[in-house]
Amino acid sequence: MSQTAVILWLRHDLRLSDHAVLESLARRGGPVIPVFILDETAEGEWPPGGASKWWLHHSLEKLDDDLKSLGSRLILRNGRTETELSRLADETGATAVHCHRRYEPAARKIERDVATRLTKDGVEFESFPGHLLFEPDDIRTQQDRPYQVFTPYWKACQKRASTIDAPLGKPRSLNVPSKWPRSEALSDLQLLPTIPWDREFGDVWTPGEAGAHARLSALRKSIADYPTERNRPDHEGSSRLSPHLHFGEINPRQVWKAVHKWIDDGVVTAAAASVFLAELGWREFTHHVLHHFPFTPKTALREEFRRFPWKHSQSYERAWQRGLTGYPIVDAGMRQLWRTGWMHNRVRMIVGSFLTKDLRHNWLDGARWFWDTLVDADLAQNTFNWQWVGGCGADAAPYFRVFNPTLQGKKFDPEGAYVRKWVPELVNCPTKWIHEPWAAPTADLAQAGITAGKDYPEPIVDHAEARDDALEALKSLKNR
Repeated sequence: MSQTAVILWLRHDLRLSDHAVLESLARRGGPVIPVFILDETAEGEWPPGGASKWWLHHSLEKLDDDLKSLGSRLILRNGRTETELSRLADETGATAVHCHRRYEPAARKIERDVATRLTKDGVEFESFPGHLLFEPDDIRTQQDRPYQVFTPYWKACQKRASTIDAPLGKPRSLNVPSKWPRSEALSDLQLLPTIPWDREFGDVWTPGEAGAHARLSALRKSIADYPTERNRPDHEGSSRLSPHLHFGEINPRQVWKAVHKWIDDGVVTAAAASVFLAELGWREFTHHVLHHFPFTPKTALREEFRRFPWKHSQSYERAWQRGLTGYPIVDAGMRQLWRTGWMHNRVRMIVGSFLTKDLRHNWLDGARWFWDTLVDADLAQNTFNWQWVGGCGADAAPYFRVFNPTLQGKKFDPEGAYVRKWVPELVNCPTKWIHEPWAAPTADLAQAGITAGKDYPEPIVDHAEARDDALEALKSLKNR
């Protein structure tokens, strides 16, 4: 049994079960030193936003507790990754650093920098897959190119489904070093906000591996209705696994295998389950695209949209951010985002369309706001989804597809329950007018205690006019 220590560099894999690197090191038998390094420079131009930092703080806290149950602990460092790993190896006599791979451009660069620095120091460095079901380079078109359309990509993935291994268990114990190296206190990382805008987050979320598996258990009870319920923001029909997957508190193959077991057990039909599994596929696809087109976090994939005549109004952007656009379904979504760090997926599409089509703001304005306010902010998905709704990315919705926020509200929040929850000014608005209060008779609003333009704003733009404006902009792009 080897007695030399190995450093387990933890990144977006904050769990103990189905952790290939941890399992390998546990079997190896030598001391394991788990470390997380807060290095915002390692994230390039996209350091964690405020909501992500909140989640990270609590996830690290839970992971440390989980490691202590194995007789181990989590070492925290703050600084440049390659420097801290080199210093830690020198302090502990560790002969190797192992980690799971990440696929964002800056994360890939830091892996190369770490490998170079450690190799120079005589320390082995090795990275392993474990964040995705399929490695981005393993899925290629027949022309040996990366995919840019989801449906054929996902079909190709499904043909390789047999390669998805069964999840690993959790180690029963870990060997520890005779002396632990220095660690920062979690509070020293200053991840929590100084102003308590996060006060409702804890009522909604339970970061950590146990919280992730609780979400998965809840999905078992609702997955049969997922194909229809996932589009209803007024219902609890989505899985809400996205932040747990982003931080690696659960491995996507654990989710994949659980869903297939539910199919075998008769909990859900294969057809209904396939709708949810395609959402896992969408996550895979966004990472595939980012890996092969690393410029997309700041530049549209579709070249013609790099010349698109976007507009910008600070007052409109502020109204959108604060949920004061005068369109109830949009405002409900933006307020849900601010108060809980999350927004229902259907509503994300609605608010995204409103920003990029009705207000004609660059998709990057939305991507940056979501990046700071979402607990599940993920560079691959945030980039891809904003380019999708803005019509300028891979497999994008056509730019001329403009969501009508009023009709979307009526269709997916028919009784107005979602709006009433997040826009309390309209709680007494008659259902007939809940998604278009500006059209309601003054008497109806007065009876509901609402004064148009005072208690709730008038629409900041006319949707029909804004749609025509957006389509004219598209025409101008084609004529250039």
